[in-house]
Amino acid sequence: MAARDTLHLLACQIDIPLTETPKARDSHLADTATKLRARLSAQSTDIVVLPELSSIDYSRAAFDHLDALSEPLDGISYRTWRAIAVEFGVYVCYSFPRRDGARILISVAVVTPDGVLAGHYDKLHLCQYGASMEKEYFAPGDHLFTFEVKGLILAPIICYDIRFPELVRTLVLQHSVDVILHGGAYFRDPSFPTWHAFATTRAIENQCFLLSLNRAGASYGNSIFCYPWMDETQGPQRFAAHDADFRHIRIERHRLSDARIAYTFLQDRRNAYGMPCTVYPPVRHSPD
Repeated sequence: MAARDTLHLLACQIDIPLTETPKARDSHLADTATKLRARLSAQSTDIVVLPELSSIDYSRAAFDHLDALSEPLDGISYRTWRAIAVEFGVYVCYSFPRRDGARILISVAVVTPDGVLAGHYDKLHLCQYGASMEKEYFAPGDHLFTFEVKGLILAPIICYDIRFPELVRTLVLQHSVDVILHGGAYFRDPSFPTWHAFATTRAIENQCFLLSLNRAGASYGNSIFCYPWMDETQGPQRFAAHDADFRHIRIERHRLSDARIAYTFLQDRRNAYGMPCTVYPPVRHSPD
């Protein structure tokens, strides 16, 4: 298979320590960059992907210090990952709390091998149940973002976004996305066991690749990479249950066309489902 037809992705299920101060955040970013340098030196990679809020701890203690920990687009996270991108000739997809005037958003940004900020995506759906308290601290986003690497179209979404099927459907059908990069901060609360079902369903129903990447730790882990078609002969790739896991993944273009030729879900869909509906028993109107 031609090199052009395979995208080499390094998915980083990383440990993130307590980060209640800018000094702790910056130390964590530097430590993660050192770990990535070792792995990028050992194996060729096209794109590095980090999980949701990869620059800080996901906790109320950290969020209470967002005035100090949040960044503009050209902040410390950008500078850290720009250096890696240029040094190794890779794209880096990373996440951080983004400061935009009076608002703070949960953002993903992508820096190119030339050090250019390709764009950013802000989390559309804020989670406020279980271990999540995002509506107390963050504002929702208002746009989508796609970028192209080696002829494949990629798009980031963030954690709770996966539970809204319209989002991935729109990215695939209207924006020709081939690979969904889904960063998360999935804590082992009661909703944790349902997460993989959403990820595998979004991949199969939209016949796309989908990386669902969590952070590492005793209460996190279990990232998953899904293919456009999966069955008893080819399941998803599963990451470590708790430990840090730097996983090299081959994304082969032919898997997209193979799945869509063999299983014609996307071809057979109706353009709209707002058609008449017969109701039984019939609705009876009381006389005036």
